[in-house]
This record gives sequence, structure tokens and C-alpha cells, in this order.
Amino acid sequence: MLGLCAWQPYSFVNMIFFYIFDIVKQIVAIISMFVVAFTPLYFMQSEGLRQEPPGVKLPPRCVRIVVAGDLMQHTPQLTAARQADGSYDFTESFRFVADYFRNADLAVVNLETTLSAEGNYSGYPCFCSPAKVADAMVDMGVDVALLANNHCLDRGAVGVRRTADILDSCAIERMGVFRDSVDFHRNNIKYLERGGVCIAMLNYTYGTNGIPTPKGVVVNHLDSALVVRDLARIDRSKADCVVAFVHWGNEYERKPNRDQRKMAELMKSNGVDIIIGSHPHVVQPYEQDKDGKIVVYSLGNFVSNQRKRYTDGGLMVLIDIEENTQGELKYYISNVPVWVKLPKYQIITPAVGDTMRMDATSREAYQIFMNDTRVLLNKGI
Repeated sequence: MLGLCAWQPYSFVNMIFFYIFDIVKQIVAIISMFVVAFTPLYFMQSEGLRQEPPGVKLPPRCVRIVVAGDLMQHTPQLTAARQADGSYDFTESFRFVADYFRNADLAVVNLETTLSAEGNYSGYPCFCSPAKVADAMVDMGVDVALLANNHCLDRGAVGVRRTADILDSCAIERMGVFRDSVDFHRNNIKYLERGGVCIAMLNYTYGTNGIPTPKGVVVNHLDSALVVRDLARIDRSKADCVVAFVHWGNEYERKPNRDQRKMAELMKSNGVDIIIGSHPHVVQPYEQDKDGKIVVYSLGNFVSNQRKRYTDGGLMVLIDIEENTQGELKYYISNVPVWVKLPKYQIITPAVGDTMRMDATSREAYQIFMNDTRVLLNKGI
């Protein structure tokens, strides 16, 4: 009896022990399952490979480009910018439009003059302007200077290289004219990324006022075969959008000619999405086709001393590139007419000019330009 009583407590303790041990085994097994299941996710997170939960998307890409027409420097403009100490300051010209450029993701102008820091400046017909022009461009937020135009060789090879040096020192991208073949191969197709969109850009001119291209220098001439060759060399895996800036057309004609329209079709058929034109010194209409591709035939003058009807102003165009819900890029265009007010050569928008105090002659010229431009754009091609 005593032996039986001594064994029973021992047997009961053993049962409790094995019961607890079995529970612990089950808990360990469950913990092991969780470790096996979640350890890969931990390492994915730690290595930057975290997977987004279903339904979470990156915000759509969007970019705003602002482009202005011919930035010229006639002799009276140089006189107006000259300070008492002999230096130059061109910022007053751009005071009322600078914020359009500063607020854009990409700001572009057609620089229709050469630059120098060494004096001997001149206006038409052989343009050479102070390097301070580039400083004013930096101040207003210009990112890209288009150089392929009929005045790019006004000071020969020296002028090309000095202009390139000055723009490079200001960190302004340049296009269309190159110091040499090395510069050409490096910069001919300009890839710039803004807002998650990679934009490939090219720049061409119809000619150089009969001035031969100096040995070594490269100018992008508007030749169909060369354009097709360049467009074929664009890395389409890199570029989301292709923009061509073209110096073309007939001076002072307010409608695009047959050659402009033919070249625009060639460019669009070879993958160009947006075409921006200059040279006529007057505004020409723009259009957008059924595929959303945009052609602006001429922006007119951005700033100059030309004062005849239609030439005393131009357009800034704002192009918004937006990604839709299907991941496709769509293009939207709007415009801001600008008029040049003397004697300081201030570029005036309607938001400023409609209420600015002007003498009677200036007010009449301003209103004529703005009305002419609105009628032209409303009428279209």
C-alpha cells in the first residue's frame, strides 16, 4: 500500500511534465513557421526590395516646358543695357517674364547672337553681345540655349567657341552648334530628365546667312537625310519624348510655308513628338494632330529692336507633359503673348501690360500686337 501511494504522485507529475513539454513543442513549431515565412521579407526590406502592397502606385509623371523665341541684341539694346561704369546689365528686359522660366521644369530660348567677354560688340547684321546676356539668362532660369540659327557664325569659329565657353561657364545647356566633332558627338542629341520624364532634344537651322562653316566647327543644318539619321540614333529605351527645335521658314511671313509643313511631317513620322520653330520674327500658328503631336511653326521675337507691325513681340509657349492612368504621356499646350516695351526693352505679358502705364503711342502698339496675335492664333493654320 505504501509503495502504491508513493508511485501515484510520481506518475501524475510525469503526466504533467509530458503535457507541458508537448505544448512547448507546438509553440516552438509555430514560431519556426513564422520565422521561415517572414525572414525573406525582412531581407527584401533591408535590401531596398520591399514590394508595394497591391493598389499602391507611384504618382503620375508631369513636366512643364517653357520655350521663348528669338533673343536678339540689336545695337540700341546694347546701349540701353550699358551702365554708368561701362558694364552691362540685361536683367531689366526679363523682369516681367522671369517667373515663367523659374517655375518651369525646363526653360529654353533661341539665342540669336554670339557672346563675348572681350568687347567689340555689335548688332545687326553681325551680332556679338556681352557675356552679361548669359548672366541675365541664368538669373531668369534659362536651362537651354538654342544656337542653330542664321547668325550663329557671325563671328566665325572664334565666336562659336567663345559662346560655348560662356554658356558652359554659366551651366546653361547648348544645342545645335558645336566647337568640334568631339563636342558634336557628345552633345548633338541632348538627353535631359525632368519630373521622371527623359526628353531627347535636337536643334537645326536652315542656314547661316551664306557664311561657310569654319573647319572643325559643326552646325546642324536642316537637311532631311541628316535629320532622319539623327532621329534614328536616339536611344528610344532612354527617351520618353523627342523635341526638335528648328530655325526655318520665311522672314516676316505669318503662315508656315510648304517646306516647313513637309519637314514637320518628316520629323513626326520619324518619332518627334514636339516641334518648336523660330526665324520668321513674327508669330505663326501652332497645331496638334490626332496623335497629340505638337508643331509650333514660329514663336516670333522674344526680345529685339524690331518695331514694325507683327515683329515687336512674340509668344512664349508652355507645354505640359502628363502621364495618364494607362502610363501614356499626353501633351498640352498653352501660350503667353509677349510685347517689347521701350526704352528698356522690357518683355511684357498681358497680365502686366493690360494695366501698366504707357504713353499713347506705346499703348496703341501694344494693343495692335496683342489683337493681331489673338486673331492669328484663333484662326489657326
